[in-house]
Amino acid sequence: MESIYRLHIPEKIKYPILVSIPHAGTIIPDEINARMNQDVISILEDTDWYVDRLYQFCHHEGIPMIIANYHRWVIDLNRNPDNQSLYNDGRVITELCPTKTFNNEALYHSGKEPDKNEIENRKETFYKPYHNKIQELLNEIKNQFGLALLFDAHSIKKQVPGISKKPFPDFILGDNDNKSAAKEIIVIADKTLSSNNIGLYTHNHPFKGGQITRSFGDPSNNIHALQLEMAKVNYMNDDETKYDCDRAEKIQKELLSPLFSSLGKYMLEMSEKSDTISR
Repeated sequence: MESIYRLHIPEKIKYPILVSIPHAGTIIPDEINARMNQDVISILEDTDWYVDRLYQFCHHEGIPMIIANYHRWVIDLNRNPDNQSLYNDGRVITELCPTKTFNNEALYHSGKEPDKNEIENRKETFYKPYHNKIQELLNEIKNQFGLALLFDAHSIKKQVPGISKKPFPDFILGDNDNKSAAKEIIVIADKTLSSNNIGLYTHNHPFKGGQITRSFGDPSNNIHALQLEMAKVNYMNDDETKYDCDRAEKIQKELLSPLFSSLGKYMLEMSEKSDTISR
């Protein structure tokens, strides 16, 4: 079996930030794939395509990364492990082990969906190792700097009718309604993203962070978490099928690099002062 995740750890960590990319994986084990509707899964819809490539610059800026290798249809690493809904506003919410796409297409042949025992096995095999590694890395960063920030990176098609009839904003910052990170950190991220000259930005709407942001964000314990959802057209071509190097470079230089620099410098200041960041 392939590794559950891959790590990009710089020789020297410059900023107390960990980037998590849970939805860029493309592997579906053969025994699962054989029970799925091949016409539906052939293009791996719902993948956060190339997010790992978009954020690869972080390695050169001294920021570690963890990237999931398995597809979210095997198990969604950003869902509640007990399959509880993260939103209660009527939107389509795919399960922990999805049986349908965002657009309500059946992933499995009838009667071949994973049962309770299989879901529990997938949690042990895929879900827990990823989350446990995040916790381990955050603890290491916190031990070194006195605090840590988890940055959960995502992307989505500009329009997904199964979730919303309206096109999504270009950039969506999520912090579980200001609960997953200290106020000062949220203000820095919000200010940087809202001043961009690239596209529409919103805060906590329509996404406010998934399970990763909500479960790891613990400001009272000096561990903070943010989620950034990005429309794919910002770094891919217009039909969202190929990586666009020019668009990606623009996003990296004008948005992501300044964002990490601002967040990182603030985190270092707090580390050097040995102050506790409160909400």
